[in-house]
Amino acid sequence: MGFAGQAWERVRKQPLAAVGVTLLALFVLGGLLAPWLSHYNPAAIDLAHRLQGPSPAHWAGTDELGRDTLARLLWGARLSLAVSVTVVGASLALGIAIGGLAGYRGGWVDTALTTFAMNTFLALPGILLAIAFAAFLGPGFLNLVLALAVGGWAGYARLVRAQVMAVRDREYVDAARALGASGMRIFFRHILPNILQPILVQAAIGMAGVILAEATLSFLGLGLPAPTPSWGAMLNDARSHLFDSPHLVLFPAAAVAGAVLGFNFLGDALRDRLDPRTRLEMGL
Repeated sequence: MGFAGQAWERVRKQPLAAVGVTLLALFVLGGLLAPWLSHYNPAAIDLAHRLQGPSPAHWAGTDELGRDTLARLLWGARLSLAVSVTVVGASLALGIAIGGLAGYRGGWVDTALTTFAMNTFLALPGILLAIAFAAFLGPGFLNLVLALAVGGWAGYARLVRAQVMAVRDREYVDAARALGASGMRIFFRHILPNILQPILVQAAIGMAGVILAEATLSFLGLGLPAPTPSWGAMLNDARSHLFDSPHLVLFPAAAVAGAVLGFNFLGDALRDRLDPRTRLEMGL
């Protein structure tokens, strides 16, 4: 069976994975190629052509200030991509550091980090914590990333802690310890590579959550300041034109839903692909 046949066989066995990859490809390419896919300035005001529906000149119509909706969607995809990658990267790094330390060291270190750090942040609703931090810090990219990362690291830390505790007493870890390897070397060389599978799945699903949270904060006016294009801000601006210009709601809502579904489908596909039992059952 050639490459095309193998690819079709995988698509047939995991159709949702193919849909997720397609949605994410559109999302990523739209964000990265935004300056070339639309020649309109996303912040340019043209009151003479405000609230126009989709047309050959403006494929997704224009908003209440005459700005091209497609251009704002593409630049909004770039913002959502940058925020999601940065937030998940920061949350994952902090979660691996704290969760790995708690799981590997155990004892009072584990008790202190789990009881007083992880459980405290997990007890607070993540979106409410992000809203509080964003309102306190003010608008801005770094403030937005910090507000979302503050409530996101604890879930990764809890997952890493559980995975580390499951493998820290395995034979290969004991052998490395007996050979005099340091704790840092044991963790990064022998433990971390063997617990990456569930972490990658959680990170993919976490990207969807960050995109949704960023859209929520922008909808509430706590994201990046205007006129920076954001899907959440576009939805907020379109509230008063829901019935006379429904395209202003439909396009950004579809963009948010597509990106979130894409990452969720990708997470499910990674789980099926990386789990040996599921892979054997599905014949992957």
